[in-house]
Amino acid sequence: MAALVRKQQGCGLLRVLLLLLGVSVVCTAALGTGSHRMDHRNHKHRHLGHSLHKHRQRTGKEGQVLHRSKRGWVWNQFFVIEEYTGPDPVLVGRLHSDVDSGDGNIKYILSGEGAGTIFVIDDRTGNIHATKTLDREEQAQYTLTAQAVARDTNKPLEPPSEFIVKVQDINDNPPEFLHGPYHARVPEMSNVGTSVIQVTATDADDPTYGNSARLVYSILQGQPYFSVEPQTGIIRTALPNMDREARQEYDVVIQAKDMGGHMGGLSGTTEVRITLTDVNDNPPKFPQSVYTMSVSEDKVPGEEVGRLKAKDLDLGENGLVAYRLIDGDGMNVFELTTDSETREAVIKLKKHVDYETKRGYSLKVEGSNPHIDSRFLTWGPYKDEATIKISVEDADEPPVFIAPSYTYEVEENAPAGAVVGRVHAKDTDAANNPVSYMIPRYTDLEKFFSISEDGLITTTKPLDRETQAWHNISVSAIEIGGHHQDAKVRVNIKVKDVNDNPPELASNNEVLMCETVSPGKVIETVSALDKDEMDHRQHFSFSLAPEVAHNQNFSLTDSRDSTASIYVLRKGFSRLTQDVYFLPIEINDNGFPPMSSTNTLTIRVCSCDSKDTILSCNVEPYVLPAGLSTGALIAILACIVILLAIVVLFVALRRQKKEPLIVFEEEDIRENIITYDDEGGGEEDTEAFDIATLQNPDGANGFLPRKDIKPELQFPLRPGMGRPEANSVDVDDFIKTRIADADSDPTAPPYDSIQIYGYEGRGSLAGSLSSLESVTTESDLDYDYLQSWGPRFRKLADLYGTKDCSINDVDDNEDS
Repeated sequence: MAALVRKQQGCGLLRVLLLLLGVSVVCTAALGTGSHRMDHRNHKHRHLGHSLHKHRQRTGKEGQVLHRSKRGWVWNQFFVIEEYTGPDPVLVGRLHSDVDSGDGNIKYILSGEGAGTIFVIDDRTGNIHATKTLDREEQAQYTLTAQAVARDTNKPLEPPSEFIVKVQDINDNPPEFLHGPYHARVPEMSNVGTSVIQVTATDADDPTYGNSARLVYSILQGQPYFSVEPQTGIIRTALPNMDREARQEYDVVIQAKDMGGHMGGLSGTTEVRITLTDVNDNPPKFPQSVYTMSVSEDKVPGEEVGRLKAKDLDLGENGLVAYRLIDGDGMNVFELTTDSETREAVIKLKKHVDYETKRGYSLKVEGSNPHIDSRFLTWGPYKDEATIKISVEDADEPPVFIAPSYTYEVEENAPAGAVVGRVHAKDTDAANNPVSYMIPRYTDLEKFFSISEDGLITTTKPLDRETQAWHNISVSAIEIGGHHQDAKVRVNIKVKDVNDNPPELASNNEVLMCETVSPGKVIETVSALDKDEMDHRQHFSFSLAPEVAHNQNFSLTDSRDSTASIYVLRKGFSRLTQDVYFLPIEINDNGFPPMSSTNTLTIRVCSCDSKDTILSCNVEPYVLPAGLSTGALIAILACIVILLAIVVLFVALRRQKKEPLIVFEEEDIRENIITYDDEGGGEEDTEAFDIATLQNPDGANGFLPRKDIKPELQFPLRPGMGRPEANSVDVDDFIKTRIADADSDPTAPPYDSIQIYGYEGRGSLAGSLSSLESVTTESDLDYDYLQSWGPRFRKLADLYGTKDCSINDVDDNEDS
């Protein structure tokens, strides 16, 4: 279809021919942009005709021709179908101007979005084609600009004008669920029509054109349990009383179809997994109505007896079960707790059970839901009961004492073997085995007591109450022939007092008395103590000892209340005459048997002032009337200092050089050996030791006199003990003889014992015995005499006896 718009002659009439395939589009020339609607375009045509009529009227009225200014081109929007797949380019429209005479002098130019790539124009004919397939979902419209110019000069013949090419939508996109798959929850037992979830699909097609984007929802899978609203996509429950315990999850498939759900529309699906959540719609149930348990009689309270659990198909707090004991003869013997992890009812022992007393108990347990849903109260009751039968098993128990503890008394000082008391235990088992007794040593470390096979406790030694008034021991009873289980009982033994200790003064302090004390004055009140127990009617009596009963200084008065008062009989006491008085006092405890003792009270005379305040109790010597002058005192002190200095100097000199304890001829001096790790210097070395004990003939003929003591007895040599001559060459015998003399002489100092060995050095008659120096030093000494020194020096004689022996001979001797 073609639409022709003509302009008034003289204004450069322009034709534009727009050809659309299958769609009629009218491009109108107007002062502004036109409308998309046909009625609006018809209105523009009417407006253009009206404008031309008014122009003619003005011309006729004034008698002259008026020329309007030239207007630019204005195109309305054009349409092209998307996804066109024909073999040839799509003709969008044709551009033609009245100035175009067909001689090819006019060139049409197209610019804007897609110009030259998507849209091309024939610059001679003005035909506009779309060269590519268009997709509205990628770009819905294109804005282009058309212009006619002179071919040779490219001078515009018309002003450029802009127009729009819209891509017309077709149904080429299926619906999509952008947020799928979905997960939803709904409580079990929900009413029909309960909303579960809303699903939403989107369609990329143009919702303003046709039905390409109008969606309708339907359920493909999940019926008859659920349904979906076609327009909103809300999924709802379709069946009542859906039970989670029967089935918990459902997989529902929802379809969204465009074109309003009609045939030929595109569709998309999504999956919705719906989970039924739990409600408390199931009561607890015990798997068994009767449970059987057992407990041994040797179990202690608090130990577990057994467990049971009620099953509840619900979850979480809906499935919690609370347990309690509601009946039975064992409610006071057993208790029930709940395990927080396993949610089991735990039966525990509350009190001891005894097989011989009662062999079975019965309990009734209730399990109930603490959280009940009021909507399902009619489905109750939400509790269940079960019976527990508990049997008591026999165990080999230890013996049992008849009494929980025993207390006995025994007199102190009772002889060994005195009977204390008897304990008794028995075997409570059916076997009734005999029982033996023993006292654990750790309870009777001193072994004061012993026990017989029949449980009789006796003493093993006399007991002293004053040392230990109570003895707390344990006695073990052991079953003979059983599993050697034992039981212990406490035995408290009190030692009964016997009056075996005399009374004593309560205080041993001295009594201080003033010299100016008046006769008849009480200077002290004495009391007594007794280690024995005192009867409430028993009291102490006091009296002066018979030897002082008639003294002229002091007297004693018994107060009959276990105290006595000491009185002064005279005056004129003086410290210078007598400063201390000793007053013996007899004390009787009046016990059975009565015990008495004599205690001495010390009374010291003191110097007091006029108010009888004691000033001094020490003895003061007489002071000479004539005192020494200050100069005399200084002279005495100077003499004392000089004497002390002389003593200190003398002691220091004595320490530097001590006199020997034994006097030797020719100043034979001996010192203690204070150095070590040094080789001696032979007979010439007199600073470290003295060899005279070995070679002094005078010392060998008798004992040496000591300087520190004067010997009273001199012990002769033992008969039969020969003494070698001083010049004897048998050194071994000589040393043995001197050792024997030193051992038998009690007057010899401790250092006279032979503890020195290997004396040698330069100047020795025997020469050096060391092999260290002889190896490297030439020596003219003759060692042949070593052959006669005995077997102990044979090795040295072999090594050094012959001077001309060869080295090989020495090596051979060493190898041998």
